[in-house]
Amino acid sequence: MKKNLYSLFFTIFLDMLGIGILIPVVPQLLGEPHSAFYLLPQGHESLGLLLLGVLMTVYPLALFFASPVLGALSDKYGRKPILVGSIFGTAVSYLVFAYAIFTKNIPLLFFSRFVDGATGGNVSVAQAAVADLSSHEDRTKTFGMMGAVFGLGFILGPFLGGVLSSSSVNSHFNASTPFVFSGFLSLLNTVFIASFFKESIKSKMHDTKIYLLASLKNIAKAHQFEQVRDLFLVSFLFTIGFSFYTSFFNVYLTNKFNFSAVEVGNFFAYIGLWVIITQLFVVRNIPPKYTEMIVLGPAYICSSIAMLLYLIPHYPWQLLFIVPLASIPHGIQHANFISLLTKRTDEKIRGEVLGVNASINSLAQALPPIFAGGLAVMFSDHAPIFMAAFFIFTAGLVFILQVKEKAV
Repeated sequence: MKKNLYSLFFTIFLDMLGIGILIPVVPQLLGEPHSAFYLLPQGHESLGLLLLGVLMTVYPLALFFASPVLGALSDKYGRKPILVGSIFGTAVSYLVFAYAIFTKNIPLLFFSRFVDGATGGNVSVAQAAVADLSSHEDRTKTFGMMGAVFGLGFILGPFLGGVLSSSSVNSHFNASTPFVFSGFLSLLNTVFIASFFKESIKSKMHDTKIYLLASLKNIAKAHQFEQVRDLFLVSFLFTIGFSFYTSFFNVYLTNKFNFSAVEVGNFFAYIGLWVIITQLFVVRNIPPKYTEMIVLGPAYICSSIAMLLYLIPHYPWQLLFIVPLASIPHGIQHANFISLLTKRTDEKIRGEVLGVNASINSLAQALPPIFAGGLAVMFSDHAPIFMAAFFIFTAGLVFILQVKEKAV
């Protein structure tokens, strides 16, 4: 079982490494007119911000429709074939994105992100597989380890993204290089899962029906899962807030502190370091008496406060002190939320429930980038961060007033 878990952790690491590599580059393509990677003619700054918002919406919107289908397919046919197919789709999308940058084909950028979203159920399916292989008692610690793997990929990914896009490191490097690297990395991931992962689900649900528009039904029927419906609402609100943060924080860093792609990569690598520290030394050592029900509410509230603290610094070095204050509660809530969700879910429908949760999160991720772009144009690049704090704080209140109170 441990070998199977390690293969999943390695898969998640490679997946997060590929995602992290993109972080320093994508905002500079459309959102930062002073960047050498900018794809629009000068004088189109407002249009660029709006297009960036739409581009960042395409992936989660496609994922919104695909996740429950892939989750149900994994219940019916097993986790392994769905993981292999979805990771291969990610590989193709990265290579297409690299070609779109090289040819300055903006519509092809959008198509690439759609392909990635339509085949991108690997994270939720991997979470279901990890839950399959974890005992009820050890699930929080196991997801804590998975969070540490996320963090390790998040450390190396942005750092590599900055380096691989910098012509000062190598004259052949440019904005498309990180995506070529990510594409081949995902191909390696596909081969690894196909070769080493052993099916984790014990009894496949062969009578599971597949609906192409299951995501729309999921939003309508989420309330039918009585044990987890309040958790779905908390997840939706938190993800909206966190998506406001991730959508335009790169733009904020570049505009306020004049960060280069390498500096953005290094900054997010530093965040990833604190994610690992949180998962290895905080989550794993929280006393058993501090259950998910106790720690999740304060974690959400502290995360919202940390969002606002990011707006205070006047010098880049001051950000270094805020990152731990944001990363620690975020890491605590991530591991404990997934653990609580899976503990309340029967194994036979775990893939479906995680698919529903992925749909809800994908919808939550799809909405903020469009509004964040508009807010940045109308007000400032501070506005999306204010919205992030508001929604994460609201998620904390809902958890404390609805989820925790009902459990008492």
